[in-house]
Amino acid sequence: MATSEQIKALLKSHFQNEEERFVSIALQIAAHESRLGHSAAASDIKQLVDRSRNRVVQLRPVNSELQGLVLEMEPRDRLANLIVKDDLQEHIETILLEYREREKLHRHGLKNRRKVLLYGPPGTGKTMTAEVIAHELKLPLYVIEMHRLMMKFMGESALKLRMVFDMIRDKPGVYLFDEFDAIGADRERDNDVGEMRRVLNSFLQWLERDNSESIIIAATNTRQILDRALFRRFDDVLEYSEPTPIQIEAILMNNLGTFQGSLVIKTLSKLCVGLSPADIVQVCIDSKKAAVLKGESIITKPNLTKAINKRKKASSTKN
Repeated sequence: MATSEQIKALLKSHFQNEEERFVSIALQIAAHESRLGHSAAASDIKQLVDRSRNRVVQLRPVNSELQGLVLEMEPRDRLANLIVKDDLQEHIETILLEYREREKLHRHGLKNRRKVLLYGPPGTGKTMTAEVIAHELKLPLYVIEMHRLMMKFMGESALKLRMVFDMIRDKPGVYLFDEFDAIGADRERDNDVGEMRRVLNSFLQWLERDNSESIIIAATNTRQILDRALFRRFDDVLEYSEPTPIQIEAILMNNLGTFQGSLVIKTLSKLCVGLSPADIVQVCIDSKKAAVLKGESIITKPNLTKAINKRKKASSTKN
């Protein structure tokens, strides 16, 4: 049975919308139940936590013909959870402020920032930024999977893209064009194909004409191959990079929560150099799960080091 302090902490984190702390406390309760020999209860709690992290659900759009192209993601990450460089943080806060005060700007003939291009290595926070913006502004988040547009809908890509922009106009939200380089490649490149060129031209036209209430975000891992005409169509172009040692420490502290115990974060952060923020978050999740399964409420240095090395190996193999 969870202690009264754990129950109070769980309720507090829920009402303050602190998801990571809520998950940490839930896993602690699972570890507590495991120590008491209540393995079934511990397993149930862990499964509930795992299911809660499955955030992406298929969108049932206004037009069912977009099924398989547009997904709806439940935005849960708060601005406080996003660990990025100070200049990026400032840009994101400006986007949020201008959206909230857009009527004031409109009265003076000014438009709020609402078209943003994000680029940088995988796992550095681009998708999380879209989540944060949607969550902070209490808007739905829709993900357009651009690689599907070119693969699954070849021959009707431009038509599908027009339907997406119709949805952007009719259904206000945050729209993330993921893997944007699938269509955004430089039109002068030798390996360009006619279909891609037509889709990119259409995208540029619709993006320029769009005056909706939605926020449009395009994300790519590679800026170098993007068409130059794209950059003047966006209000902001933000670069994401691998985390600094200080940022790594902040990510570890945010995600380990009360499982941190007596771990020396500064020492462990050095072991995480070379991992993306997404990898470091996964290291914390894996370590907390391992502690729960062992009936422990804190993470030991050997276990966290093992999770870091495992993630580094997986990341190296993937790269």
